[in-house]
Amino acid sequence: MNIEFARQQMVQHQVRAWDVLSANVLEVLETTPREVFVPAGYENLAFAETEIPIGHGESMLAPVIEGRVLQALELKESDRVLEVGTGTGFLTACLAKLGASVTSVDIHQEFIDKARAKLDELEIGGVDFELMDATRKLPDAEFDAIAVSGSLERLDPRYIDVLSPGGRLFIVTGDAPAMEARLVRRLHEGDWESETLFETDLKRLSNGDQPPEFHF
Repeated sequence: MNIEFARQQMVQHQVRAWDVLSANVLEVLETTPREVFVPAGYENLAFAETEIPIGHGESMLAPVIEGRVLQALELKESDRVLEVGTGTGFLTACLAKLGASVTSVDIHQEFIDKARAKLDELEIGGVDFELMDATRKLPDAEFDAIAVSGSLERLDPRYIDVLSPGGRLFIVTGDAPAMEARLVRRLHEGDWESETLFETDLKRLSNGDQPPEFHF
């Protein structure tokens, strides 16, 4: 496989064709080696328009979804980013290149260890990893942007609570096969707005089905 040709095909004919037009996002996708983050045995699918199984019942997001996440968050070089669901670390790497710092949480230590090793190998800094179930607990900090890489049954207001004023949250909510990818902006204390970006069908975040006592 001609890796550079396949990468350009992915960016231009998949990601860009799905209305990802941000020059910064396209550059990050062109310069971050996605093939390094794909599990062994799936190298030929590194640039395919598909999710890739990564173990523990989880999947690597399709490139078009990654592109839409990055574009929606409108990251600035000063932004503090929370990523919920480390996975292989590819989206983590892209977030780190676009923002100032990333806190990436996952419930699988294996994912964290492998992602940390890949980012170290590529000399991508500014990332802290935490073993954490984000459906039960979130880092004790405030963030300018949050990317949730799995779907939830409904919007969890705790994510809005840890957004700084003007902060952005990308999250997918609802039930298969027609879930809503949403961008939520925190306006100021106690006030926020939500915009539906597109329909998709994304794997549930681990423990992402809300418990019966949850109310919103």
